[in-house]
Amino acid sequence: MLSVEVCERLCDALPRAATVDAAMGHIESARRALLGPGLLTVNLNATAPDDPPGEVQLQRLWSSDPQAYPVAGRKRKTLTPWTQQLLLRAEVFVGEGETALAEVFDDHALIAALGLRAVVNVPLLEDGRCVATFNVLGTRARWTQQEIALVRLLALLATPCVLRARRDAWASQQGRGPSSSVA
Repeated sequence: MLSVEVCERLCDALPRAATVDAAMGHIESARRALLGPGLLTVNLNATAPDDPPGEVQLQRLWSSDPQAYPVAGRKRKTLTPWTQQLLLRAEVFVGEGETALAEVFDDHALIAALGLRAVVNVPLLEDGRCVATFNVLGTRARWTQQEIALVRLLALLATPCVLRARRDAWASQQGRGPSSSVA
């Protein structure tokens, strides 16, 4: 349940966050307070036009557990029902239980070793396209509809700072430096 205290803390802190790390730290604190133990990561869709067809590249922008899931880590995904649902159709994916996670994630053994048993992946959209994913894994076996709605709400709150970080990363690659806006 979304508590007034958590909501007020997030509403006060998030607009003052000067970096994506600060903003995501506030969102992670709210996630932990609302949903308990787990993992939060944000991955950018880093697929380039010259990448092989049928492949998607993801690059980690933020992680609540950088030892297990380091920032800037990259992975290649082939087109699967999961990538088509989340990345191409931009639809939320809910996976519950070790079998569901093993069907979707190559690193399912690490996920299980961390005690994580369920995931909600939320596409972050720009102009209707999935440009990043907001990924919450939890120790629970199943998510309630209210928990899924909370994850989606937190993802929506993260979207502006993630899009800004994505634009800054692109500008740096083009040699133009980060944008002047503050996250």
